Amino acid sequence: MDLTVVAYVVYLVISIGLTIWVARTLSRNGRIFLADVLHGNEKLAEAVNHLLVVGFYLVNLGFVALYLSGDETIADARGVFEALSTKLGVVLLVLGAMHLGNVYVLNRIRRRGVMEREQQPPVPPQAWTAPVAGA
Repeated sequence: MDLTVVAYVVYLVISIGLTIWVARTLSRNGRIFLADVLHGNEKLAEAVNHLLVVGFYLVNLGFVALYLSGDETIADARGVFEALSTKLGVVLLVLGAMHLGNVYVLNRIRRRGVMEREQQPPVPPQAWTAPVAGA
């Protein structure tokens, strides 16, 4: 069997496995942030979480597929490891960037929700005062 094909198969197995693991981790832990942002609306938090996971899969698996092809032919075991380390390193960097992007967006949404909640008075006003003329 051609070593280039072996490298492709190993690359796909590891990249897809890493993508699934990161997506599940983000989904499980992101649900808590979304529930807080959406004021405890669990159904909406679950729906948004699912949409984010689908988008994460599409972007990362699309990148893995586009990055699969290589120009060089792999001749020996050393070449397999070098090609895999380069390709998997780039995939890990992209997964990390996507993870940081998700955390950043969720944190921004959460902060905005906290600020909106703080702008509301803790108790309704009890009285009303008319403006004074000439003051």
